[in-house]
Amino acid sequence: MVYHCYHRALDKGVIFYSLSDFLMYFTIFCVRAVKYKVTVLKLVQMPDHIHQTLVELEHGQIGTFLNSVNSTFTKEYNKAWGRKGNLFESPFGRAPKIKDKSIRSNLTYLDNNPVERHLVEYAEQYRWNYLAYAVSDHPYSERIILRKASMPLRRALEIVKGSHSRGRYLTCALIQKLFKSLPDKRECEQLTDYIISTYSVIDHKKAVSYFKSYEDELIAAKATTGSEYDIDEHFTGKNDKYYATMSRILLETGMVTDIHDVYTMSNEKKVLCYKLLRQKTRAYGKQIASFLHYQMEE
Repeated sequence: MVYHCYHRALDKGVIFYSLSDFLMYFTIFCVRAVKYKVTVLKLVQMPDHIHQTLVELEHGQIGTFLNSVNSTFTKEYNKAWGRKGNLFESPFGRAPKIKDKSIRSNLTYLDNNPVERHLVEYAEQYRWNYLAYAVSDHPYSERIILRKASMPLRRALEIVKGSHSRGRYLTCALIQKLFKSLPDKRECEQLTDYIISTYSVIDHKKAVSYFKSYEDELIAAKATTGSEYDIDEHFTGKNDKYYATMSRILLETGMVTDIHDVYTMSNEKKVLCYKLLRQKTRAYGKQIASFLHYQMEE
């Protein structure tokens, strides 16, 4: 049975603020998929929610797998950013996809989610739906040539390779350490692509088979808009680009030293941040509150 699964935070707030957040979840997800022998057709990490299309071979397999992913990610995320308690809503959303047409429609919807949320113009431009990795292991960077790579990049590649071979995911602390050592943005992009292509368990070949070709999948994404009506997807605001804008404003104004400070700052400071972002952006109040994990008074 093929299932569309959907996750969001308990308070409907932002989950993925930084590159290390995205990559830690991805490596945990992939390591656990291997352990529980789950076939992955699609994974999409949006700033404030997650979609997956998964194939279940045995009853209960997906539930066990995703509970392990979410609990592990929550534990590591809380440790990294000083928050406490559950991160995700429970139970997660799940809907079966029985016929090829419904599976194809689901895959297209997931590909197109970042386009619908105004993060990119075309689905293949969004790194975190992993669509571009169907045809390249370095779609967003130059190919790595070891003799031209810096020593920090070479060390980082060895650490990633070793962690993957031992079935270990990458923590935020390790990811940040690896990237901090690199000399420039070019090598950061190369390392990001390397981590994704090394850990990925997404069965791109099977996913593409529902469209006959990768080009047909791209065409379907460009021609499609709409919703998965069997999944109660929650949006705050009309444009997810505001999340990056809000991060930049808070960092540039010194309201935070790290964007994850939103988890530990006082309510009084969250009010100040909220007022600043209302002045500086066109984001809806609820979207700003979601970004800050701030409970607005009704």
